[in-house]
Formats: sequence, structure tokens, C-alpha cells
Amino acid sequence: MNDKLKVLVRVDLDGGEAEVAAQGHVTPESLQALYVVVKRANHLRQGLRLVVDVSHARVEPAALEQLKACSKSHHLPASIDPYQSECQMRIVAPAKRTAAAMTLAA
Repeated sequence: MNDKLKVLVRVDLDGGEAEVAAQGHVTPESLQALYVVVKRANHLRQGLRLVVDVSHARVEPAALEQLKACSKSHHLPASIDPYQSECQMRIVAPAKRTAAAMTLAA
């Protein structure tokens, strides 16, 4: 899998939803760039529901915990969004891989 972070944004303004899909390697450091994209998507329309899909990415546990914390608090980190705008964000996390699946993938 490529370590470079790739992000695709799909927006359905009529349906009130935007999907931010990431591929590659999501680390606590690269997560800052992902947050900037999420912030921009969040400001397209008030009340927009955001889906952050990292299911096809390799996500470090610390980065996933940060994403979950933002989803739970409905806010992005203050360093990214100093005004702390409401952010309705749902995370689509990678499936947990079993030991057998990891052995087959190797």
C-alpha cells in the first residue's frame, strides 16, 4: 500500500452529505492535512453531514482515536478550526483484520 495520503471529496448538497475518502497511510501527522479538507467540506453548507471514510487506508491507532474524538465532540481540533464550528462527522474505519487474514495478506 502506498504511504502517500490521497483524498477524494464527494458532495451531495441536495442530500446534505459530503464524503471525504482517504487512501494511503493516515498518521497523526498526516491527519492534520485530512482535517483541513474536512474543514473545507464542513463549510460548504451549514448542517452538512460529513462521512470520513478511511476504510481503504492504513490508519495508525493514534490517528483513528483522534478522528473518533472529533466525531464524538462534533468539533475539529482548535488548531485547525479556531472558531470551533459544529462538525457532524461519522467515521468509516478500516475493518479489523484477523491474524489469519494478515497471514494470507503477507
